[in-house]
Amino acid sequence: MDAKQLKWAYLLVLSLIWGSSFILIKRGLVGLTAIQVGSFRIIFASLFLLIVGFKSLGKISRRQWKFVAVTSFFGTFTPAFLFAIAETEVDSSIVAILNSLTPLNTLVLGILIFGIQFQKRQVLGVFIGLLGCLLLVLSGDSAGGTQNYLYVLLVVIATLSYAINVNLIKKYLSDLNSLSITTGNFAILLIPALIILSITDFSQRMHLQEAQHSILFVMILGVLGTGIANVLFFKLIQISSPVFATSVTYLIPIVAFFWGLLDNEMLTPIQFFGAFIILIGVYLSAKK
Repeated sequence: MDAKQLKWAYLLVLSLIWGSSFILIKRGLVGLTAIQVGSFRIIFASLFLLIVGFKSLGKISRRQWKFVAVTSFFGTFTPAFLFAIAETEVDSSIVAILNSLTPLNTLVLGILIFGIQFQKRQVLGVFIGLLGCLLLVLSGDSAGGTQNYLYVLLVVIATLSYAINVNLIKKYLSDLNSLSITTGNFAILLIPALIILSITDFSQRMHLQEAQHSILFVMILGVLGTGIANVLFFKLIQISSPVFATSVTYLIPIVAFFWGLLDNEMLTPIQFFGAFIILIGVYLSAKK
């Protein structure tokens, strides 16, 4: 398989893995609390990455460790818990669609805080994406039902956290190997995640079959959806370009939507329209 075919294969596999992450979170919440799901996700990913990337930690200088620590909080710790909490009240397919706001927020924060250059088309994309987000939330809230769409704000905060992380890495860690950054992130987060898990009622849930099943789903989420997926993503960037690699953003909601259908989730026509508007905004904001 040549490089051109390989990059498309990586893109497809990544979209399947990351698009499936949201249903795995939902399955994890069946027998675990949101805090436990977030903690286990970090723990399993940390153990995996320390096994495959431990040697890469030696490439991180003393000066860089403080930035690795900050990016671990914004890029992994905060989103891991916020996504899990959000899915206690909002369908996984909706959460996946809102995750597409990440490149929009990356652009906005890059302009406002980090002084990156931008084009008018990209600004237009930001406003279109925000309009789609507003439509998606308001249409869901007006539809009634049992979902609390205030929890959508947690997803938006998570995407802002991702956006801060991307800009920090670009500005302060661009000269460091991606595997080193990721392994360093999780090496820092392993102990806090273990402490947080220890103060929950996890030990009282261990004997429950549904909790054991949920741990299995979160283990898949941590190892496959975080650890292996990051390795594949780094390889995709190496054999293609960052622009091509980030186009996986457009495919993730599609995969998550079909998982949602299998789990009896369904978008209203207005929500479909809102999702479509978000993706248009993402496309315009990412286009150079």
